[in-house]
Amino acid sequence: MFRYTICFIRRGNRILLLNRNAPAWMGAWNGVGGKLEPGEAPLASVQREVQEETGLVLPLEAFQDKGCVTWTVDGASRGGMYLFLVEVEEDLPYATPLGTAEGILDWKDIAWILHPENKGIAHNVPYFLPFLLEEEAAYEHCCYFTGDSLTEVVSSRLEPAAGQ
Repeated sequence: MFRYTICFIRRGNRILLLNRNAPAWMGAWNGVGGKLEPGEAPLASVQREVQEETGLVLPLEAFQDKGCVTWTVDGASRGGMYLFLVEVEEDLPYATPLGTAEGILDWKDIAWILHPENKGIAHNVPYFLPFLLEEEAAYEHCCYFTGDSLTEVVSSRLEPAAGQ
């Protein structure tokens, strides 16, 4: 069910987003990430995807596990992705906008991302991003779509595994 990873890289009050050249979410700003390779752990996958899509080489310990996002379309479960956050120093040298094979990377203000009139962001991001940025805990964010329209997002705190 969980075949993808997604990461939001924060630098101060900005998030590094990718406007993708290809589906899914083609033409919309979203986090960076992609498909898990067979046998690949989510953490290794997200680290690899971030490096491939941005060129940033970040240590595994920089990635904070923030839970997952699932989506159901017209009543049928369609998949899920592991959700990660990385916080980098505000003086990290990373100039944007930057065109890549995947699309355009750019630092976007958090207020711009969350603005209720913003139609250029992936539809579900404004629902789960506040949890990602403000909560210590990990959450499961269940996104329900009717066709291409997001109808509901239900966010539930995940309990830590025993021994954590």
